Amino acid sequence: MSQPIENEPVLNELAWDLVEDVIVAAEDLGVDVTETSDGARVVDFGVEAPGSLAAGTALAEVCTAGLAEITLQQGTVGGVGWPLVYVTTDEPLGACLFSQYAGWAVSVDKFFGMGSGPMRAAACEEELFKHLGYREEAARVVGVLESGRLPGDDVVRMIAEGCGVGPSQVALLVAPTASLAGTFQVVARSVETALHKLHELGFDMDRVRNATGSAPLAPVAADDLAGIGRTNDAILYGGRVSLWVTGDDATLEEIGPRVPSSASDSYGEPFLDIFEKAGRDFYAVDRLLFSPAEVVFQNLDTGRVHVLGGVNDDVLVRSFGMTTSVE
Repeated sequence: MSQPIENEPVLNELAWDLVEDVIVAAEDLGVDVTETSDGARVVDFGVEAPGSLAAGTALAEVCTAGLAEITLQQGTVGGVGWPLVYVTTDEPLGACLFSQYAGWAVSVDKFFGMGSGPMRAAACEEELFKHLGYREEAARVVGVLESGRLPGDDVVRMIAEGCGVGPSQVALLVAPTASLAGTFQVVARSVETALHKLHELGFDMDRVRNATGSAPLAPVAADDLAGIGRTNDAILYGGRVSLWVTGDDATLEEIGPRVPSSASDSYGEPFLDIFEKAGRDFYAVDRLLFSPAEVVFQNLDTGRVHVLGGVNDDVLVRSFGMTTSVE
């Protein structure tokens, strides 16, 4: 395990510039911007604000510090035309593991939110940063909170202290899972889930050079619990990821079958059913489940292509509550 190397605050600075753009376009995006008594910026993407598809795109871009291109493309689910959230990046580690991964559980008094974004690289509390040797000495930080409540001064101060900055140098973007922008930003994690699975399996992450991924944009759920189910299913049963890697094929043949979600014994049921059986405890769910349905490795050195897993429209149709009628 290497010690984190202090890097220039590239991720946080890139994300801060994107937040400035969001603030300028707040009305068009359907988001609300407020400032706490300590001067922190809080942007509501769906707690009380309506949000929008454009807001979801902006939120996902901030999550990846602008190192991924995120778009909506047309696809299908169960033979029905359906929008896919498409992600492409030539900086997969920076965009997805050092920034987008929701690795900071922010809990202060009655507030709880899953924290992602480049603020994590400044706090550097997760083992992931120690393993991969990355840390930012940031002057200002940006975070995304998946929560149904807006953070108060106590939350801002805790984050500021953890990141080594003043509260006025914190920008937080907030959206519940059961919102349009919140759903969008979770579904935009197809590549991130594949990379995190690879890291958990002990793969040499320096071998990953480029990545693309897609997942169907789940319908906005009536509440956050149902939203957690649908957004997870979008990736577990509908996510498709391609990774361009270097090195040998033997390790890909050994690790590859364990990467897609079908490697889990829990695979095959909607995530909400699996979650309920686990007592609504994420840590009780088989960790092999959390990955895209289909993963393709393209070896830049050998030219070989390894295809693992495949999408499961039957579970998606159930999870999304899709009904069709023919006249």
